[in-house]
Formats: sequence, C-alpha cells, structure tokens
Amino acid sequence: MPMRRNRPLKTIAIASGKGGVGKTNVAVNLAVSLARMGRRVMLFDADLGLANADLLLGLRPTRSLHDLVTGAVDTLEEILIEGPHGLLLVPSASGISSMANLSPAEHAGLIRAFSTYNQPLDVLIVDTAAGLQESVTSFCVAVQNVSVVICDEPASLTDAYALIKVLHQDHGLRRFRVIGNMLRTPEAGRRLMQKLSSVCMQYLPDVILEASGMIPMDEDLRRAVQRREPVVSLYPGSLSGRALIELARQADRWTVAENDTGGIGFFVERMLQSA
Repeated sequence: MPMRRNRPLKTIAIASGKGGVGKTNVAVNLAVSLARMGRRVMLFDADLGLANADLLLGLRPTRSLHDLVTGAVDTLEEILIEGPHGLLLVPSASGISSMANLSPAEHAGLIRAFSTYNQPLDVLIVDTAAGLQESVTSFCVAVQNVSVVICDEPASLTDAYALIKVLHQDHGLRRFRVIGNMLRTPEAGRRLMQKLSSVCMQYLPDVILEASGMIPMDEDLRRAVQRREPVVSLYPGSLSGRALIELARQADRWTVAENDTGGIGFFVERMLQSA
C-alpha cells in the first residue's frame, strides 16, 4: 500500500440557521464519502445536547462527549467509535441539557482533549447545532470552511442569513459555502441561492457566498434515513447519493491555508482564541 503524504488538516463546519434542514444528514454523508475516498476523517457531533449523527450512521456508542466533559474518561480516544470506511465519530450526548451550556472549565477540558489527540487525520467535520448559540459561533470561527445548509423554506433562508450576519459582523468571517438540501428541483436550488446572495449583496456586501452543493430529496434518501444508513453507502447511484458524493469531491479540493498546521492543533488553537 503506498504511503500517504502528510497533509494539513482540513476543518469543515456544517451549520444551519434552523433545525429541520437535514444538516446532520449532509455532515454524515459528506464524512462517509470522504472516508470512502481514502481520507482519514473524524466527524465531531458538536450538537451539544441533541446529538444524532450516531443514529444516522447506525452506530451505538457506549460513551460520549459527556463522559469526557464530566471526567468519566480522560482522553478523546476512549469515546471515539469507528464507522463506515474507518470514519471516526466523536459522539455527543443526546438529551443532556447541560452539554449545550458548558462552563468555562468544561469547555477548556474539551479543548484539552482535542489538543492531546495526535493520530493522523486528513479531515475534521464539525456538525454544529442549529441556530446562533455561542457553541455554534465558536466552532464556526475555529474551522477553515463554514458550510451553511439551507432548504426551500422561507424560515431556512431568514435564519441562514441571520447566522451569516452574526458570523460576519461579530466574528469577521467573510467566506461561506452554501449547500442547498432536500430540493424538489434544480431550479428550486438556484432560486434559493439567488435569494440568499441578493440579500447578502444588499446588506453584507463584503460577504462571499459560494454554492457548494445542491442535494435533491428523493425516496432513496428517505429510505436510507429510515434504515439508519448513509445514502452514499446504501444507494450511491441515487440522485441524492450522487449529489453528496460530488459534494465530497468538491470538499476534497477545498484549499487549506499554507500557515495551517498539519494536525488538530490548528482547530484547537482557533477554539481557544474564540472561547
């Protein structure tokens, strides 16, 4: 087997202004697709309180981020669970409200756990919570690529704009990738992108939006979710499967700044700066 060259860690946040837009499904399928391509991928379920990435992967973690934060375990390796194609999942805790409001000491412990992880990785995907809470903005500021998931609902566009506005005006982010999800037609995706671009051009002229993916809704996607398997694994030839695989190919080409470090330390350093 040829030796892989060391590459800087690529960090991607999958975010959304509101729930119900299929954000976690995008994150899971993107992670699995990149792992299928031979990338060493970690998926961090950062929805601290309403985690469900493990469900969509058909996994049953015995420990979670909650154990790490409370001190029940000491290292990130103790809670990692392996998914399809060697994907590593950092499972969060579902239904534990305290996880959504970490104390400064708990937040620092979380950062320490990531900073001591020294296994080789190519991609870290952070599936944030929906909305504008502090943990979301902290994770978005810490990564190199912020992808905002929208769907064909007025509230989705309004809340996506609000998220972009906060990240731009309060945290200085300028470039956002936009992923249209659960689309009935390609035209619906183009209209969504035009509407969001038009509003941003008018009120946030320094913001740069890039259409990075248009994911259709089809019956295969629904069936995959019901069976708790990624659609890219179960139905890779479906319309949604092909679109998500193409999204992964694009993400694999996203550039990493020359001054980014080769490990998870860059992500941790940026989290410290934004905490």
